[in-house]
Amino acid sequence: MLKRIFNFSVDPAQMLTPWIPLVPLLALLVLAAGWDLASYTIPNFLQVGLILAFIGFALVSQVSVSALETHLLAGAIGLVAGFALFAFGYIGGGDAKLFACVALWLGFRDLPVYTLVACVLGGGLSLALLTLRKLPLPLFLARYSWVLRLHDPKAGVPYGVALAAGFFLILPQTEVFRLAATHV
Repeated sequence: MLKRIFNFSVDPAQMLTPWIPLVPLLALLVLAAGWDLASYTIPNFLQVGLILAFIGFALVSQVSVSALETHLLAGAIGLVAGFALFAFGYIGGGDAKLFACVALWLGFRDLPVYTLVACVLGGGLSLALLTLRKLPLPLFLARYSWVLRLHDPKAGVPYGVALAAGFFLILPQTEVFRLAATHV
């Protein structure tokens, strides 16, 4: 019916079905970004959820053992890299764990592009916050504690927002998305 009304060349249901196995991942990333934005923390239960969602996705999508091994290795390397950045004070511990969870989902094939996109977005977010922190905060925003934290010149940057946004930007071109599309 919708196909006739809007003259779609592809059935809208077919366009949406690849997203179904990815819904838990996307929901958890939105929660992580929101939580980081509001409190500069990313709770561990979100990372545990991302890992469990990956296990479920791997089972449903019939990911091969060798592919699963490379995803696990990418996640482990992501964790080491993230904690190195945390140790130097560049990112928070929650950001390091979130990066590792995204690395687990992406594997080595899509991880370099994701890392570049997330870094560019994180840099843009940092510049935007530095600029906005020099401007006076409008009174109607001053009643929100999370806005006050974001506006504080001594506060950090909620990189979880950039990490989640980077994943959303590259998702349609990733192997994970192709796997979801072929196993629905």
